[in-house]
Amino acid sequence: MKSEEQSLHASHRPGRFLAVSMSRLGTETAFEVLARAKALEAQGREIVHLEIGEPDFDTPAFIVEAAIAALRDGYTHYVPSAGIPEVREVFARHLSETRQVPVTPAQIVVTPGAKPILFFTIMACVDPGDEVLYPNPGFPIYESMIRYVGAKPVPIALLESRGFAMDAQQIADAVNAKTRMIIINSPQNPTGGVLDSEDLAIIARIAADNDLLVLSDEVYSHIIYEGEHRSIYSLPGMAERCVLLEGHSKTYAMTGWRLGFGAFPEHLAERVARLQTNCTSCTAAFVQKAGAAALTGPQDDVARMLAAFRERRDVIVEGLNALPGVCCQVPRGAFYVFPNIEGTGWRSKALADRLLDRAGVAVLSGTAFGAGGEGYLRLSYANSIANIQRALANMRVMLESFL
Repeated sequence: MKSEEQSLHASHRPGRFLAVSMSRLGTETAFEVLARAKALEAQGREIVHLEIGEPDFDTPAFIVEAAIAALRDGYTHYVPSAGIPEVREVFARHLSETRQVPVTPAQIVVTPGAKPILFFTIMACVDPGDEVLYPNPGFPIYESMIRYVGAKPVPIALLESRGFAMDAQQIADAVNAKTRMIIINSPQNPTGGVLDSEDLAIIARIAADNDLLVLSDEVYSHIIYEGEHRSIYSLPGMAERCVLLEGHSKTYAMTGWRLGFGAFPEHLAERVARLQTNCTSCTAAFVQKAGAAALTGPQDDVARMLAAFRERRDVIVEGLNALPGVCCQVPRGAFYVFPNIEGTGWRSKALADRLLDRAGVAVLSGTAFGAGGEGYLRLSYANSIANIQRALANMRVMLESFL
């Protein structure tokens, strides 16, 4: 017979054979909306895809050729969990040059996509009952992973009035004895907001004064439209208490390649590499070689993509601001807009659903990125200007019919 404790535990399970922790695991709504949009296309509907955060460009040819050459050279076997030594050397050198601080190969862990850096860091550094500060609205996997490990997610509101930058004072007010980590993201998904040097300096001081780890998500570091990317990792002493999350998906149109990397304090890098040993063993060897080629090869394609994104940004912002009940700030980075739709009278999820079903435009509700996203939508402008203009025209027709 089951004990009373076993019966109680079983009664709280989310489903047969599932661990209780699975009930705390969230998802990324973009992939759910993509699936719905694809289902409508299969029925013959024309859909404009502005929901998925994926460059619509091909991976630069020289990167593809580097992968092919690596395959032919035998890079088809297991490699060290933390990454191929010469690839870690390239990634460390890249960060040393771009962040202006020394980074050694021993600090680098190469992962299949950038998400495992987030996943492994939280698994390695956060215990049940700890608190983690994170941006809201923000990338939904932040909150999902914090909850999954049994910690408490503490949202830091990103306000339109501040250009969607994290408020350092709000961070300071939220820190307490249970706070373990601060997650920051700049340029930011979903808003396109950017943290300025002053904000970063205050956050760094808060982290140092309270002995906190900072996880700095910088996967959009090369997609910034005004000025240069600023990293908290570059500030004095922060490399010792910071995990820098980077990846190739956005900058080099390599989403399907699954390649990311992180820079850690060396003792953390060893532990995260052990998590990778237990999870994926290692990142595909030929993909790592292609990633090294991406960083050391010509950057002309990156410049062309950035110019195209800037042009698309201007088109979509102007078009959104011309729609009834919609107003949209100009994003400073990434390739998303986060328009305010409160003037339409619609709730975010309801409007996003209606735009897909009635207008054939796939977008995301702001609430897909947390409760702070109510009153907003997220649109990706990683699509052609022609498709963006078609989406705006369809949105206008639908909004005018209901307003």
